[in-house]
This record gives sequence, C-alpha cells and structure tokens, in this order.
Amino acid sequence: MSTIFQRIIDREIPADIVYEDHLCLAFRDVAPQAPVHVLVIPKQEIRSVDAIKQGDAALLGHLWVVIGQIARDLGVADSGYRVVTNCGKLGGQSVDHLHFHILGGRQLDWPPG
Repeated sequence: MSTIFQRIIDREIPADIVYEDHLCLAFRDVAPQAPVHVLVIPKQEIRSVDAIKQGDAALLGHLWVVIGQIARDLGVADSGYRVVTNCGKLGGQSVDHLHFHILGGRQLDWPPG
C-alpha cells in the first residue's frame, strides 16, 4: 500500500507544493507547528533514516541543498530555522517515507520534545 507521501508524489492527494524537481518534492504541512512548516521528501521510496544506503548519498546531498534553497525562498534562512527528521515509532515518525521538516518563522524551543 502506498504511503500518503507516495500518493502526494503521484498526485492522488492534493498538496500545497512549494518545490519540485526530478528527485524530490516539498509541500506545506497540513498541521503546521510553526509559521513556516514544509516537508521535503525524496521521490525515491526510502522508509526512514535507518533505511538509507550508501548508494543514496547523492540523493541525500541533493535534499540538503534543496532544504537550504527552500529556507531562503521562504524567508527564514536569515532569522533561523530547524530541520527535523523523525525515525521510528518512538522517534515520532508517523509516515514510513523519509521526510525532513523545515520549521521557522518563530522562536523554536529547545529541547524540542
């Protein structure tokens, strides 16, 4: 069964897309935890951080470049932002598809959880 993120990639579910290229997709979170809350996902299915393989290194590097570009485009790069990825049930991962949260636009507390 496809994850909700795969269904967004396949355009079966609508999303407020802020960035897309041949490797990844970024869209606004439907339950934002900050004024800026965007999810960045690879189009390649990778279940979690634990499932990343050596061959995924170039893709992961690309995702980090895209994350920085999105932060600049959305105006949070100068003031600061947080990038979060959750791994596993106890780590708070709710969708089994690797994804990065970009959070910004307000003071973010520490520790986060």
